[in-house]
Amino acid sequence: MAPIHVLRCCQRGLAWIPVIFIALVVCWSYYAYVVELCIFTIQSIGEQVVYLFFFHLSFIMFVWSYWKTIFTKPSNPSKEFCLPKAEKERYEKEERPESQQDILWRAASNLPLYTRTGAGAIRYCDRCQVIKPDRCHHCSACDMCVLKMDHHCPWVNNCVGFSNYKFFILFLAYSLVYCLFIAATVLQYFIKFWTNELPDTHAKFHVLFLFFVAAMFCISILSLFSYHLWLVGKNRSTIEAFRAPVFRTGSDKNGFSLGFKKNIVQVFGDQKKYWLLPVFTRLFSLEDGSSKSTTVYLSSPLSTHLASPSLLFMSLFTPFP
Repeated sequence: MAPIHVLRCCQRGLAWIPVIFIALVVCWSYYAYVVELCIFTIQSIGEQVVYLFFFHLSFIMFVWSYWKTIFTKPSNPSKEFCLPKAEKERYEKEERPESQQDILWRAASNLPLYTRTGAGAIRYCDRCQVIKPDRCHHCSACDMCVLKMDHHCPWVNNCVGFSNYKFFILFLAYSLVYCLFIAATVLQYFIKFWTNELPDTHAKFHVLFLFFVAAMFCISILSLFSYHLWLVGKNRSTIEAFRAPVFRTGSDKNGFSLGFKKNIVQVFGDQKKYWLLPVFTRLFSLEDGSSKSTTVYLSSPLSTHLASPSLLFMSLFTPFP
């Protein structure tokens, strides 16, 4: 048991290496831009003030959204999706898959489930011992089932899903703005250093390297950000984009789509004034034409709420305090 425990601790420690790498790059970029460029290279006071104001604005929003993406705990299925003790014992003792499915079908009869496995069976996680809600998947890295799981991101050392997908989108957006701003404002000084219009100083290396790093990250982030904007518009997760969810009537890649505008509201909430802030935005009510509502059970920090069957497990958030 001890070696396994030590191995898991080592794995958890090593998982923070990408985050530490990003943190070091961001800290260096802050020093290079503020000290080496604005203080030691730029001579105009007015230019310094303008550059530093907009730099710190983008820097704060970038760090804030990155922090929220990293430290927002993934949402897990609530206890309503766990098998009762007696049913769990029967399930574990049962060797025939058909009998196990019978147990799951009875347990899931009162749950708001609309998706199935590829074979049409109830989706059950043997590792977590829970019936998987719609759009829920097991993350092997986090060793838990995550609601509306999109993917496990090593750069944030966290699962991106129901509770932090908005933060992840904003993290991509503000990191892109941060890199674009640096590249655009550093460009003229990069050219001056490159053509020797400015004297060789200790700032030269920082300014040249800062432009290359910002441009490189711009290209990589732009492609990822564009892809996730497309997913938001379609109301799909990365997993669903590669493997269409299976419903009672068969697979349907657009099964969770409610239309472009409502798909966006599902991620960012109905309070537009909070869309650009990495904060939890309140839930809203949508009707699909039916008068009957289905209870959707969510665990902390997401409150239990009511939603129409077609809106199960929306990527909305708890009220902004």
